[in-house]
Parts: sequence; structure tokens; C-alpha cells
Amino acid sequence: MRLTYHLVPADVWVGHALGTDFEASTLVTEGFIHCTDGADEVIATANRYYRGDPRAYLALMIDLDAVDAPWTVEDDAGIYPHVHGALPAASIIAVRPVLREGDGRFIRLDP
Repeated sequence: MRLTYHLVPADVWVGHALGTDFEASTLVTEGFIHCTDGADEVIATANRYYRGDPRAYLALMIDLDAVDAPWTVEDDAGIYPHVHGALPAASIIAVRPVLREGDGRFIRLDP
């Protein structure tokens, strides 16, 4: 299993039909879905890009080996996969809330 995470606002995920493939908005705007390897790195990513967004966030835990769309890793550290298609429902192995402090700072994934 090749584990990675995708951050999604909780309201977006709630609007998603369970059991169907998931298409993040960036699939249309950028041609791929952003992912991040590692729980600590996904928290750093959340703070870098979404700290000012007051919505609740979730981390989709994805098995990249179960994704049938092509995916690439283009960064030097090798921790930011880009999935060039929808995430099959079967590839999403868990959905975990991302906990925050009162100031909006993301602190950890909820077990």
C-alpha cells in the first residue's frame, strides 16, 4: 500500500456522494488532485495553505496503489503526489478530521 493524504473541507466532503469516485476542484482547474505523504507533512500543508480558511477540514487517507488514474511525484522531496484523475471510492481507506487550535492553526489528525 502506498499511503498519501488529500485535504478537503468537511462541507465539500459531506456534499460528496459516498461510495462514488471523488473529484477535487483542482482536477478541473489544475488537471490533478494534490496529495501529501505523511501525517506531519499534511498538517504543515494545511497550515501553509488553509490556516486562514475557518472551515473544518478532513484528511482523506488514500491508497495510491488502488488509484487507477496516473499519478506523479514531481517535487524534490518526493512527498507531494499529483493524481491526474478521480480518486476511486475504494482507494479512500479512511477519512480523518484535522484538529485545529482556536487561532486556526492545524495541529494533528484525529485518530
